[in-house]
Amino acid sequence: MIQVETQMGGSLIEVRLTGKIRGEDYEKLLVPAVEAALKEHDRIRVLAILDQGFGGYDLSAVWADTKLGLGHWSGFDRCAVAADQGWVQTAIRVAAPLLPCPVQVFGLDQVEAARRWLRESLGTVHIIDLGGPCLQIKLMGQVDPEAYQRAGGDLDARLREREGFRLLIDLTEFDGWQGLSAMAAHFNLARTHVPLLDRAAVVGDKAWQHMAQRVAARILKAETRFFPSEEIENAKAWLTAG
Repeated sequence: MIQVETQMGGSLIEVRLTGKIRGEDYEKLLVPAVEAALKEHDRIRVLAILDQGFGGYDLSAVWADTKLGLGHWSGFDRCAVAADQGWVQTAIRVAAPLLPCPVQVFGLDQVEAARRWLRESLGTVHIIDLGGPCLQIKLMGQVDPEAYQRAGGDLDARLREREGFRLLIDLTEFDGWQGLSAMAAHFNLARTHVPLLDRAAVVGDKAWQHMAQRVAARILKAETRFFPSEEIENAKAWLTAG
């Protein structure tokens, strides 16, 4: 059985699943709710609560679930699953990196935490003016696609006000991307602005961040350097020198 409740003006759908889920449960209840929400909102958030009595899906429900996901691949902004079944939690965690939106797993005793996670902002992208042609982009937390979209508009506006473009990329509080769409938004932002760069400093503490700077140094025309987090002031000095 499926119970569906819409919240946040229809942009959040809460789904409770009990017993054995059949394809007709999807077709009669969940699919219409998702399609109605997407008529009013570009992207929606979903909370799936799998009760203790959840017995999995029959084959028609598996197919209905697949069609729903593929048919609205870009329509999901964030998904949370509350379940105590170990096999469910493992399956969701394995699949999460391949999905186009942020996905988080919670226990049944954490439903309120799941609701808060769906409502709150995740990561942020701050753009800081360092003077002259220099800007600092600070990525914080797990960043979602909307944060990159906002940052892109802010960055374009700031670049119109100055001559030249030097950038400090601050990754010291960056925890990664919220889904594949966020990663794609990150690289799209980089692709459209990297050709404008004169010089770039990358500040962080993780090996992959240093490696990314080394790769960038080989393919970019701009001069780049990596600095550990405790040397961020040195990074700013290097960026503004010359």
